[in-house]
Amino acid sequence: MKFVDEAEVTVQAGNGGDGCLSFRREKYIPKGGPDGGDGGRGGSVYLSATEGLDTLADFRYTRSFRAENGRPGMGRDKTGRSGDDLYIGVPPGTLVHDAQTGELIVDMVNVDEPAIVAVGGQGGLGNTHFKSSTNRTPRKTIPGKPGEHRVLRVELKLLADVGLLGLPNAGKSTFLRAVSQARPKVADYPFTTLYPHLGVVRIESGRGFVLADIPGLIEGASKGTGLGIRFLRHFARTRLLLHFVDLAPLDDHNVVADIHAVEAELREFSGDLAAWPRWLIFNKIDVLDEQERCVRRQRVLEGLAWKGLVFEVSAVSGEGCEFLCRRAMSFLDQQGEEEQAP
Repeated sequence: MKFVDEAEVTVQAGNGGDGCLSFRREKYIPKGGPDGGDGGRGGSVYLSATEGLDTLADFRYTRSFRAENGRPGMGRDKTGRSGDDLYIGVPPGTLVHDAQTGELIVDMVNVDEPAIVAVGGQGGLGNTHFKSSTNRTPRKTIPGKPGEHRVLRVELKLLADVGLLGLPNAGKSTFLRAVSQARPKVADYPFTTLYPHLGVVRIESGRGFVLADIPGLIEGASKGTGLGIRFLRHFARTRLLLHFVDLAPLDDHNVVADIHAVEAELREFSGDLAAWPRWLIFNKIDVLDEQERCVRRQRVLEGLAWKGLVFEVSAVSGEGCEFLCRRAMSFLDQQGEEEQAP
């Protein structure tokens, strides 16, 4: 299924049913009086965050949704049936904006808490409402009101705790496969990741976090080069970024310059995101002996003047992966405690 993270859809709530013009007509009951019933309410349109959905691909071909109209009232004071509400499932983390005003309508974070986006029209009134001592045969009714019509812009921001950042072919997808059940495409060439992937990292029973991998960033991404900048919005909800670095590149890339390039694209996209907690992860240590590993690591750290946390892993062999995940879990737990503190 192709990943879709933005879509524009039209929603139309149901119209209210018209009020009924009717008079009671029964044998032996002359001049029975008005008995026109009210129209039913039109159905409303709701969005509901649904577990198991991780893309807006359902909106790729279906972009118009309409709830059921209310039925008109009937004689004998019978109210018309209300129209059925329409529920549309979206992935958790979906932002819903009014396409015309740009107003944020709702942030679909909580699962199974539907949010109304188009209100159904109120049913009309039958002529029984207008009878009086001076008007025994009212012929006035009120038609049902039209349902609300809106054009929505839906945007997906994945609900992930930790995001994997780095150049193409830095080993992010391999790491995601190593620590979770996610199975992104992995190959020995860059740009194998074409859209974001999520994986759940289980530390122990009842403890874990969600890890997000997006296409790698390259220099010029903020100006449209590559795919990574398009999906950086999915890191907006993360609490920690893991910046993966290939410690043993096949060519003569300047590793320090590559790291600076990714940082520059991050700042270009969002100053707030660039200020997020970020750890430096040296990957592919399995292809280097210990001495060469230490030399390259020291060279990079001196070139960066890095003061944050640094980890060494091999996504292929698994070396250091469990330790890194446990440290990330501890960091997230600590942040959660700080947020809950008064």
